[in-house]
Amino acid sequence: MRVIVGLSGGVDSSVAALLLARAGNAVEGLFMHNWREDERAPGCRAEDDRRDAVAVAGRLGIPFHVRDFSAEYWDDVFTRFLAEYAAGRTPNPDVLCNREIKFKRFLDAAYALGAEKIATGHYARVRERDGRYQLLRGIDGAKDQSYFLHALAQTQLAATLFPLGELRKPDVRRLAREAGLSNHAKKDSTGICFIGERDFRSFLARYLAARPGPIRTPEGRVLGEHSGIMYYTLGQRQGLGLGGVRGAAEHPWYVIGKEIATDALIVAQDEHWLLSRRLTASALTWVDGAAPAPTFRCSAKTRYRQDDQACEVHVDTVSASVRFDALQRAVTPGQAVVFYDGDRCLGGGTIETTDAAFGGLEPEQ
Repeated sequence: MRVIVGLSGGVDSSVAALLLARAGNAVEGLFMHNWREDERAPGCRAEDDRRDAVAVAGRLGIPFHVRDFSAEYWDDVFTRFLAEYAAGRTPNPDVLCNREIKFKRFLDAAYALGAEKIATGHYARVRERDGRYQLLRGIDGAKDQSYFLHALAQTQLAATLFPLGELRKPDVRRLAREAGLSNHAKKDSTGICFIGERDFRSFLARYLAARPGPIRTPEGRVLGEHSGIMYYTLGQRQGLGLGGVRGAAEHPWYVIGKEIATDALIVAQDEHWLLSRRLTASALTWVDGAAPAPTFRCSAKTRYRQDDQACEVHVDTVSASVRFDALQRAVTPGQAVVFYDGDRCLGGGTIETTDAAFGGLEPEQ
């Protein structure tokens, strides 16, 4: 089978290519340029990654291609990322990047090169049942990436191989080392792909004007001034500069909300303001093409590293209402809520509102 692997220069995609080649497939590599803005800035590793990808292709003896998707990335991912921050939300661009770039633009480019399938180094699995494709968690629970892949559709899953889905990270590095791949010990990339390890505030300030505003309590007491609410997220307790507030206990302050109309950052010392049991979600996508039922029970995650949380989901034509069995902390609008039935990822959506004490839905009676 002719398979084109998205070679990123990292160890995961390199071992994906290695395994597919060893299995007798006609493997080729394709490196994606997704970010062209300020590539020479400190912390931007695009050129280093490309060189590592070339070295891996050479070691494996496979053809190598490069495609530039930076314009598509800007239009389909980055502009939405900026719009969400401007609206006071905290977006997750990795979900959009997978749906719009890695499993759309890359897939189209691979087909144009004659590929039958594409493959990536994601830790996830695809299973076919009765002509339908299921997205499953990767065996390595610490590395599972199904959360970021929940927006993939049937056509994308049908065309995709995840060779690392049955492996754990230490085994991946061992295979790379034994195969003589020069990137076997390369550090995993972290953070948002186009930011790298650069300072997030200075990066964001290049594209969005920061608007200073008051830091205040829910009761209206002004405690100080912030440099821009886009720099803060719910539950944050560091970097607020609120030590020693007169008349307040010596306890941490937490961000509990944002008021866009007044540019106010709302803080409190009691974490109960961050607790919620319900959320609403929009922009729903379902791996099977539709929700399992109008109302169903499952587990869900509202952030990547979270343990599964039992819940009930009610779906209408454009949104979903989710009620958790247990209270949740700092559920953040703009992030993804992703639904699971055991190891099977059902789909997900974008968190819109919660019933946290400050703002959101009306509290349950």
